[in-house]
Amino acid sequence: MAREQKEKAEATSIIRIAGRDINGRFKMVRALMQIKGIGYNMAHALAKMCNVQYGIAESTELGALTDQQIAKVEELLKDASKTAIPKYMFNRRRDNETGEDIHVVGTDLIVKTRQDIDSMIKIQTWRGSRHQYGQKVRGQRTRSTGRTGATVGVVKKSVQGATAPAKPAAESK
Repeated sequence: MAREQKEKAEATSIIRIAGRDINGRFKMVRALMQIKGIGYNMAHALAKMCNVQYGIAESTELGALTDQQIAKVEELLKDASKTAIPKYMFNRRRDNETGEDIHVVGTDLIVKTRQDIDSMIKIQTWRGSRHQYGQKVRGQRTRSTGRTGATVGVVKKSVQGATAPAKPAAESK
């Protein structure tokens, strides 16, 4: 009998939600934060919605949930726009394809971001060209940072002035 309890404890020690293996000892908020696309504030909002809609307390450990409760949490993650979570917390407001406010998590977020970058490159926007050539996109300085490869031929102006040969003086008559 002790063996069955140990196996059950091991089985619930890792839970798979939204394509991510999460430690079963984490409480709801901490567990939700492990999923790509869910930050601190969104995790708290989702945990509150789980509490309101399904009666799952925020202090509940993820490993203590049943399979049905885990399925409900995943359903909530997929359709966060149908809950009372404010729209400003979503990571894709006014989606380019659908025009709706949605929240994307996991590998879907990676795919959508890559599609956005590819479309910017395709329509030849400024940001798209910066992405295409591997340059900084958001207005950061590029004179001294963001260099790739060997920095050949870079000389500071103070050193350059000291090593330059002196100009010949004008001959006096």
